[in-house]
Amino acid sequence: MAKIRFLTAQWKNLLMVNYEVDPEVLKPHMPAFTELDLWEGKALVSMVGFMFLNTRVMGIKWPWHVNFEEVNLRFYVRYFDGKEWKRGAVFISEIVPKHIIPIVANNLYNEHYKALPMRHSIAQAGNEHTYFDYEWMLKGRWNKLGATVSNTFTNLQPNSAEQFIFEHYWGYNRIHDTKTLEYAVEHPSWQIAAVKDTVFDADIAALYGAEFEPFLSVKPYSAFFAKGSDVAVRVAGKILAAPILP
Repeated sequence: MAKIRFLTAQWKNLLMVNYEVDPEVLKPHMPAFTELDLWEGKALVSMVGFMFLNTRVMGIKWPWHVNFEEVNLRFYVRYFDGKEWKRGAVFISEIVPKHIIPIVANNLYNEHYKALPMRHSIAQAGNEHTYFDYEWMLKGRWNKLGATVSNTFTNLQPNSAEQFIFEHYWGYNRIHDTKTLEYAVEHPSWQIAAVKDTVFDADIAALYGAEFEPFLSVKPYSAFFAKGSDVAVRVAGKILAAPILP
């Protein structure tokens, strides 16, 4: 069972732009004792942009670290704990505009944060749509993740592609070849909206490695948007041995 309630916040306006990749590209990032969680036989990664709001770390609102943007690249794994399969996310890169977050998260939890200047915008796109984008500056150039989103929200449907992307309630961090950090992400099921006209313009090689360029430079496999909610992140513990599979 998850233990320390490390972080609470609101995650809002989550844009997920998803790409199919060769599973071999993900192998160096795989946490010990996990396996890829595939969608219809495909290994997917997601470029994710969202807002962190009302953020508390260990119950404390840290000055100038309460409301900010995040953009990350993640993929999907699962882990069998002896009783059930847990579906989780692994982060390849996480970008925020606050320098203290990488210092704390990278050192304590082996995360992959970096601090860069960031900004976001929200603009009406006619009567039925809204445009959202998240931007970050690297080497003097603004990179961008954005999309036009329907103003109509619906509930997630069971066993849908959207549910697969949004409802991985565990996180796994690779410590080394025989140790993995596990944490739980708690939030209600989110409402979602249809997405069109996605934009992803970034220095992929500098951010994520040249091996990701062929996969992130093409038309995305899918794109989804969620309204978001309050969330809590609890550190569950360390995994030190291979699971006994059913």
